[in-house]
Amino acid sequence: MTPQSKKAFAAAVTRLSKGDREIAGIVARHGVPDFWHRPPGFSTMVLFILEQQVSLASGAAAFKRLRDRLGEVTPAAILGPSDEELRADGFSRQKTRYVRELAHAVLRGDIDLDGLSSQNDEEVRRRLINLVGIGPWTADVYLLSCLRRPDIWPVQDRALQVATFEALSLPEVPQPDTLRDIGERWRPHRSTAARLLWHSYLSGRGRKETAF
Repeated sequence: MTPQSKKAFAAAVTRLSKGDREIAGIVARHGVPDFWHRPPGFSTMVLFILEQQVSLASGAAAFKRLRDRLGEVTPAAILGPSDEELRADGFSRQKTRYVRELAHAVLRGDIDLDGLSSQNDEEVRRRLINLVGIGPWTADVYLLSCLRRPDIWPVQDRALQVATFEALSLPEVPQPDTLRDIGERWRPHRSTAARLLWHSYLSGRGRKETAF
């Protein structure tokens, strides 16, 4: 599967802006965001686990402490620290279990994270969700920001829900099923729409999304 490039992203922004007033408004107010992405693999998956249900800043801080401790975040290395040491780095008991289970799955060969790049979106999602502690949100953000798939719409993402509510002046923040229906208007460029909506959400709050 060919990952989305910076050039393809720019073309998708232009296409969406020409056909959608709300998207055009985001670009007019906030400009086009950087085409940020994260490297695929185990280390980024650990970061996504840390970001589950907390702020990006909190997850990033915990990941930095972990990386400072280990030097390199690998499956073998993550099994070295004690549970107490991981909790000191910012892991909950649950997330400690998740990253250890992920490490064991990679070392056993149950999941080949490098091999996911050749799988289609649904197969990647299925393989990831089969892992302990990996749900739809984690699978979707991995597809979007690591594998750079062009048509991913992470309906479980709270910031995307709020950003869509604000951009479309909806009566209430859409829940996942409603957001899924809304996203159909931007297919097959839903990843680009999500990036623009996140950009609007963060810009309106004086923040910026970057690759960690």
